[in-house]
Amino acid sequence: MPLTVCRRPIASVAAAALVAGGAAGFGLAGPMTPAYAQALPKTPIEAPDQPPGSFANVVDKVKPGVVAVKVKLDDSADDDDDSPGGPNLQQVPPQLREFFKRFGQGGPGGRGMRPRGGVGSGFIISADGYVVTNNHVVDKAKTVQVTLDDGRTLDAKVIGKDPKTDIALLKITESGSYPYVQFGKGAPRVGDWVLAIGNPFGLGGTVTVGIVSARGRDIGAGPYDDFLQIDAPINKGNSGGPTFNVNGEVVGVNTAIASPSGGSVGLGFAIPAETVQTVVDQLRTDGKVVRGYLGVQVQPVTKDIAEGLGLDKAKGALVNDAESGTPAAKAGLKSGDVIESVNGVPVNNARDLSRLIAGLKPGTEVKLAYLRGGKSEVATVELGTLPGDSKVARRGDDAPSGQARLGLSLAPASEIGLGDEGLAVMDVDPDGPAAAKGIAQGDVILDVAGTSVSKPSEVQAQIRAAELSGRKAVLMRVKSARGQTRFIAVPLTKEG
Repeated sequence: MPLTVCRRPIASVAAAALVAGGAAGFGLAGPMTPAYAQALPKTPIEAPDQPPGSFANVVDKVKPGVVAVKVKLDDSADDDDDSPGGPNLQQVPPQLREFFKRFGQGGPGGRGMRPRGGVGSGFIISADGYVVTNNHVVDKAKTVQVTLDDGRTLDAKVIGKDPKTDIALLKITESGSYPYVQFGKGAPRVGDWVLAIGNPFGLGGTVTVGIVSARGRDIGAGPYDDFLQIDAPINKGNSGGPTFNVNGEVVGVNTAIASPSGGSVGLGFAIPAETVQTVVDQLRTDGKVVRGYLGVQVQPVTKDIAEGLGLDKAKGALVNDAESGTPAAKAGLKSGDVIESVNGVPVNNARDLSRLIAGLKPGTEVKLAYLRGGKSEVATVELGTLPGDSKVARRGDDAPSGQARLGLSLAPASEIGLGDEGLAVMDVDPDGPAAAKGIAQGDVILDVAGTSVSKPSEVQAQIRAAELSGRKAVLMRVKSARGQTRFIAVPLTKEG
């Protein structure tokens, strides 16, 4: 299903139905059997909290702090710079760009068809007129105005923008005391009620209601994705608007929807308030966001990789490479280490590591707990400054499943001019497990099961050792033709 930026799904506000103990379930073809009936709870299941009978009091409280954001685009904006209501397409996965061009905020985005202005939403966070919205609403804006709930339209200036989280901070230029809203003190739970207020299709002051459907969503919008998924209907023009809890506190900033048509189907995504606060604090102080830098290439620990490493659980961030001269390398981290926590906060996957490190400032000392050769270690690392997108801790793709033999033809890399170390992949059986895992002709196998290899016989020796130890997969570190390294777990079966 295509992903659209900052449009609020209006298609569905999901209604949750509680099935009482004695009620028939969906899809029963006939009456309940006595045995089945006796197995049901003897008393009805009751919700712990009753939903409010009306959201009107909350809306009255917070609506004055929500604004419509109107922009005129800079003439330098081109077809790859999304109009308000859509992200910069250079920062969007290629497979999503055509969708964003077709359904960008304000109308079609084809050449010669882009509107030179657009609308979004935002909310005031201080009495002196600071306003939070999405970066993609004001990116390439020539002028920015905000329309208040009382109908006044005022000029605003952009204080700072952060494309990586799609957050921007504005300031109303006219002095005065403005109504404002506050961020929530805790994260919402799945199932909590939420309200979205914004400017969908230019219809300012629109209120929709739903629940938090899920948390921690990665939708491929940026390196630090950690979205709330909500079903409160949102649409084009809701970009940058707030998601409120029933106490009138901001718990998220509406940013994207998943939709085949550009309209709401009940899958909306909001940036969590805790992320927004961290970014806004830096934008307000410095006009930009500076992130901590570890200096590692990492990938998820899949089930196969965990088996290859002898781990009990597929958790953590596997270090492909600790780049020379980086904070990670100086602290002694090496390829093959599995990072388990940062300052005691668990790292469940590679995305967690990227997000946790990016949330810290350069110069911060962090304690990284990691596994090396099955043993727990701790390193103290002083974070550097993130130098650019190319240096961000990267996530490798989860390898597809494989099955029987390796299916590889190997030769020393030094003999065919592919470097001084490792074994070059000369040929790959397309039906073999190595091919299924993504190993391709021209790749170089650097080590197998943590041991450097330079002869095909050394690969076979490591495979035999892994089999004797009872492992179902062997872990290989592979360098691609482009020079990127990654770990690949290839499944093992005993031959013959």
